[in-house]
Amino acid sequence: MANQKDRVLETLSDPDLIQQGDLGTLLAIRLYAQSPLTRKHLVVVYKELNGTDGFVLTAYYTSVPSKRREIVWKRSRS
Repeated sequence: MANQKDRVLETLSDPDLIQQGDLGTLLAIRLYAQSPLTRKHLVVVYKELNGTDGFVLTAYYTSVPSKRREIVWKRSRS
């Protein structure tokens, strides 16, 4: 994840999908056509403390977001 800070922040501020994580965490997910690997989804696991504060636990690339996790929010495609 070296040099991916801008993408992590972009994923948090403008995700394609948010899923419920474990122990009160959330997963912000965004698809990138080009990543350091190939076409991948960036998953940022974070925890909200209140409406304006929180912190990132970890981030990773994956081929497909989890199908077993509950979807909290999904970007509508026009």
